[in-house]
Amino acid sequence: MSAELFMLLLPAFVAGCLVSSTHVPLGIEVLKRGIIFIDLAIAQIAAMGVVIGHVIFQDSGQLHSLALALLFALSGGGLFAWIESKKFKHLEAMIGAVFVVSASITILLLANDPHGIEAMEKLLAGQILWAKWWPELFVTSIVSILILVVWFNRGTSHSPIFYYIFPIAITFSVQIAGIYLVFASLILPAIATSNIKGKNKLISSYVVALISITAGLSFAVLFDLPTGPMIVCTYFILSMIFLIASYKLKKSSS
Repeated sequence: MSAELFMLLLPAFVAGCLVSSTHVPLGIEVLKRGIIFIDLAIAQIAAMGVVIGHVIFQDSGQLHSLALALLFALSGGGLFAWIESKKFKHLEAMIGAVFVVSASITILLLANDPHGIEAMEKLLAGQILWAKWWPELFVTSIVSILILVVWFNRGTSHSPIFYYIFPIAITFSVQIAGIYLVFASLILPAIATSNIKGKNKLISSYVVALISITAGLSFAVLFDLPTGPMIVCTYFILSMIFLIASYKLKKSSS
């Protein structure tokens, strides 16, 4: 690998690692709570905030778009926390409904935008290959550290703080990685390690994420393919391999 190619891929690799640093433990919590659609819903709500900022402020409103995305995502998290507190039986169905409505509103907002298709593709597939050290990666790294500190010192696993930390992590991740990669990095490592218990579960999930990011970037460059979708595919393939291997290992040892 040439020095120029290495320097091109390094920010993307760091971006993928930053995203997975918070998504791995939060994804395990999502799977444990059985609210799989929440990551898609919050990501889509945040994306809707970005689009609203784009429509209102045009190209000069990048900071405003981030603020709106964060506001919308936190509102969505607050809504889901309130619904859960009311013991609503169909929380997952409500989360799915919010996702569909948010996606539809986003499409409607971009319907008359000449760059609407391009904006939608960016929101879905992301542009992780073009992640910038400043301000994207620097700010995201600070936010990720704060999220991890709060998360691992949150107290009980049933704390509602999840619904407020989660939207913050998703909002900053969507800006870099897009909705598809956000979903993959949250759910697939957690599924891959579903047969593992204790601290090894978290460590193994991070290993799956790290290998997936590395392999995805490598294949994207090798075959000249979109980086985000390629990483999503490697996440899926490696997670399924890891899941099957861990299942067979567990079965043979029992």
